[in-house]
Amino acid sequence: MYELTTIVEFEAAHRLEGYSGKCARLHGHNWQVEVTVAGTQLDKLGMLIDFRVLKQHVNSIIEQLDHYYLNELDAFKDWNPSAENIAKYIYQQLNGQFAQNIKVKQVKVWESPRSAVAYREE
Repeated sequence: MYELTTIVEFEAAHRLEGYSGKCARLHGHNWQVEVTVAGTQLDKLGMLIDFRVLKQHVNSIIEQLDHYYLNELDAFKDWNPSAENIAKYIYQQLNGQFAQNIKVKQVKVWESPRSAVAYREE
């Protein structure tokens, strides 16, 4: 099994509605997103997927989040834009975008250098 990971960053604001604490107020993060895909079949060049192609797929999702107030996006109209829900959203958006032999294994979202959440479906 091969696993490839790419890391991208974006900036966005959010607030956690119903939360009892500072995060209930509008604030922003410099989010870091790690996307890992996995598969067993390499192409004729010996690659599972070109990192450039993987990053293009991830960036197409990130562009929808970068420099936005996440609470106002349709993607989060029914969910708080918590790190957990952002990771799940990115995972779901990426799932199925790759060749059949490549699966999204995990999306990890860092909201600070020491706080991250990972989402995967097993």
